[in-house]
Parts: sequence; structure tokens; C-alpha cells
Amino acid sequence: MFAACLTTLFFATSIVFANRSVRACGARTANIGRLVVAAIVLGAYAHLFGTGFASASTSWLFVSGMVGMGIGDIAMFAALPRLGSRLTVLMVQCLAAPIAALAEWLWLGTSLTAPQLGWSAFILGGVALALMPSRSNPPRVPVRPIGFVFGFVAALGQGLGAVISRQGNFVALAAGEPAINGITAAYHRILGGLGLVVLYFVVLALLRRPLAPASQPDPRGWRWYVAHALAGPVLGVSCYQWALAHTPSGIVLPIVATTPLVAIPFTYWLEGDRPSRRSVVGGILAVAGCVALTLVR
Repeated sequence: MFAACLTTLFFATSIVFANRSVRACGARTANIGRLVVAAIVLGAYAHLFGTGFASASTSWLFVSGMVGMGIGDIAMFAALPRLGSRLTVLMVQCLAAPIAALAEWLWLGTSLTAPQLGWSAFILGGVALALMPSRSNPPRVPVRPIGFVFGFVAALGQGLGAVISRQGNFVALAAGEPAINGITAAYHRILGGLGLVVLYFVVLALLRRPLAPASQPDPRGWRWYVAHALAGPVLGVSCYQWALAHTPSGIVLPIVATTPLVAIPFTYWLEGDRPSRRSVVGGILAVAGCVALTLVR
């Protein structure tokens, strides 16, 4: 549970760096740059101090990265211009957790207690209250139905990616290995996601599909995607894999779903983005749910 809370904190910090890196470098450079930096940093640790590619879980974690950080992230980026950021994040965060809990129950036989399910739902309710668009704060883009398809695929990728990571840990334990450390697991997962993201951008280039350029070109913009890489794919994903190694995905994902709410004070402090009263109330409820979830069995 502590690892899941750390994941949320690092992911929330990375949101600010992600926004700035996209503005400074453009979507393609920022996205690929963060994954390359993360692969180098995590790979150095994995091969020097970890198991490298020797673990029985390697192939499972590679597939987990392709599903979660590859397909899931690509679908989320496709949903954003069609639904807006609030509706996209709401769909992904609130659907990924129940998808993961159901998939892990059907595939791995992991069941949650009634209090765990109840508090997980309470957390997601707080997230929904905070992020739901309203008449006074509608989506900033014209909502298109295909966006909901992309949003569902993104949630599916995030939820199933987490369950596949859990399966990788079980395979390692069945092979007589200790639980794979979060940093090495994050390295394997990043490689899977990086391969699919690069392939996606290559296909876009071949189809001559333009990507949004940097809105504020900055010759030193690389600093932002390096910061994003360290906060998100390096520290955040490492803690995420650490959490999944010991805790069911149906519990980890509701806590991680509070990431946009934890990011509120950071965006207010650094970017002057004042939160609404409803966002603050929803955030308080979600955080209270997280505290309760850590106390129940």
C-alpha cells in the first residue's frame, strides 16, 4: 500500500513535467524521449544490480508494457483531442480499476473482500466527483463518440497491463525466484512500451500524419522530458511494479487513480491552475477512501 501511495505521488509530479515537456518539445519528442531516458536509467540498474533479462517474468513484463504503456497510452493520446483531458482521465482511471479486479479474479483467482471492494468504489466515486465535466466546466473540445472507444481501450490497456504484471510475478515465484524488484520490472515494462510507441510513430510518419508541434519551442526542453522520465517511468513505474508484486491490482489501481487529484496542488503552485470547489471535495473524499482502504483487510 505504501508503494501504491508513492506511485501516486510520483505520477502526480510527472503530470506537471509532462505538460511542460510537450509544450517545449512536441508530443513525439517528449513521449519517446521520456521512455528512452527511462530505459537507459532503469536498464543500467537492472543489468548492474538486478537480474537483467534472466528472470522467468521478463516476457510477461515485456507484454505488460506493450499492453499498458504501449496500447493503453496510444489510445489515451487518441482520446484526448476527442474527449478533452477531464473526460479522458475520468474514463481511464475509473474503468481501469474494475477491469483489473475482474480480470485478476477470472484469470488468477484473486478475490477482494467486501470492505476492500467498497472502499475502492468510494475512492473512484471521489475521483469521478472531482473530474466529471459539468455545465460550468464542460470539455474544452467537441466530444466525438469515437473518443469513448479510445478511452475504453486505454482503460483496458492499463487494467490488463497491471494484471499481466501480476502474472509475471507469480511466474517468477513459481520458478523459485524471489519477487522481482520494482526497478528491474519497470525496465522490462518500459522496453515493451517503448517498442510499441516507436512503431506507432513510424507508422504515422509513413502515413504522413502530422503531430502537434511544440507550442513553446525551447532548445533546453530536454530538461523537462528528463524530469518527466525520472518522476514517471523511472520512480513512478518502479513503485507501481513494487506495489503490484505484493498487492492485488484491484486495490493498487484505485489508489493510483487519485493521481490527477494529488496533482492539483502541484499544478496550482507551479502553473496557477486554481481547482474548483467540487475538485477539492472529490479529492478529500478519494484520499479518505485511500486511508480507509489501507486499514481494511
